[in-house]
Amino acid sequence: MSTSLSAPTPVSRRTAMIGLAVLVSVAAVGLSWAKWLPYAQRAGAVATSGSWKGSSLLTTGAGENPFARAWDFTLTYGSAVWKALLVALVVATVLDVLVPKQWLVRVLGRRTPLGGSAAGGLASLPGMMCTCCAAPLAVTMRRAGVPLPAALAFWLGNPVLNPAVLVFLALLAPPSWVLVRVGVGLLLVLGFSALVGVALTRRGGRTAELPAAEEAVRAADEPLVWREVPRRLLVRFARLAVVLVPEYLVVVFLVGLVGATLGDLLGHGGALAVLLAALIGVVLVLPTAGEIPILLGLAAAGASLGVLGALLIVLPAVSLPSAVMVGRALGWKATAATAGATVVAGLLAGGILAAVA
Repeated sequence: MSTSLSAPTPVSRRTAMIGLAVLVSVAAVGLSWAKWLPYAQRAGAVATSGSWKGSSLLTTGAGENPFARAWDFTLTYGSAVWKALLVALVVATVLDVLVPKQWLVRVLGRRTPLGGSAAGGLASLPGMMCTCCAAPLAVTMRRAGVPLPAALAFWLGNPVLNPAVLVFLALLAPPSWVLVRVGVGLLLVLGFSALVGVALTRRGGRTAELPAAEEAVRAADEPLVWREVPRRLLVRFARLAVVLVPEYLVVVFLVGLVGATLGDLLGHGGALAVLLAALIGVVLVLPTAGEIPILLGLAAAGASLGVLGALLIVLPAVSLPSAVMVGRALGWKATAATAGATVVAGLLAGGILAAVA
């Protein structure tokens, strides 16, 4: 079948290397400020004290009316993630403007869906971001033409395989929690993201791939004139922030309206409670490592291992705000399928944790 897409304008190697160097530098400085150094300090504090400082975000505004509680929840959550979200928006902007789309697609667009998932999952490890803060980067990757499995794996890998959270869990929780998080997390990030990409492609997903490819070619055809880079960075940053941040805050507020009520339901036992925990966990929004005080609190209150195992995966992996943020770029079918796969992974984790205890 013929196509009207023109061949992308080649980018010189020198230009590509400069753009990549700027991206790496900006990411390293931003992540050091928002993630790496704070997490190193927290890991030292946890190792020394043997306890987690801070309470569950779901208890924010307890006893207040729903709207006051939702407002407090939004403010508390925003204060916890604003640094990471700002870094994510800046890095996504630099990635969009300075890194050649052909190079990005070549690095993350492997020959097989599983290879693409592995590349996206590996690229996610340094970020250590929550699912919402990883969303702007996943959106930018997808719009650049990065294949769906790689973009999904990057989005999921940031929160699920976060090395800092794994260290915190190893210091505070039983070894079985860490093993289940890593094992089922790898299955979700690598296996499920590849399956989602294959399934949607076979069911007509190629029509969803085409707009991303067209946009990538248009972006690649746009010549990179260095004197215009500051203006383009500001325009792309504003475009990304104006679309993503308001809808993000609105949905976080809506989750805050019912978050405390949902949190009260998570401590009950039984198979139905495990399913309920998996479904609720996909909706709730938490900052990085926000699942740890919830899990420790529920464990102390006598929650079943099945519930704890399910929440171990679903709480960090996906949230309603992050799903809204990535829905248009990844495709609503892919986003819904990823949420469903996360629920299945949560049920699997709950079953494994209950069985090995």
